[in-house]
Amino acid sequence: MEIITKLSWAALALIHLMPALVSFAPRLTERLYGVPSDGPISLLLTHRGALFAAVVLVAVLALVDPNARRAASLVTGVSVISFLVLYALSGAPAGSLRTIAIVDLIALAPLAFVLREAWLR
Repeated sequence: MEIITKLSWAALALIHLMPALVSFAPRLTERLYGVPSDGPISLLLTHRGALFAAVVLVAVLALVDPNARRAASLVTGVSVISFLVLYALSGAPAGSLRTIAIVDLIALAPLAFVLREAWLR
């Protein structure tokens, strides 16, 4: 079961990696979100990238340190579930936000597994 847990944490880290890269390459805001990289919205998305980097780091920590898994499952769960809720409440817009929602829907499977492992074992 531990190998599936580790693969799930690796998947969650990888899912959050691309948006995390925005903090190191702000030009990615245009490619990922269709937002020009030179305005105030880009600044917010770059900061969002730094927060995603924290999610990546906590997922990697959970992969190697079972003691970090409960806290990591909360952080990662907030990341995935909050976007899906906000996306649904905003009418499920098309475009890049739909792509993010699809990726987060895919993330629900490994997230559910790590939540179960962290909290019910």
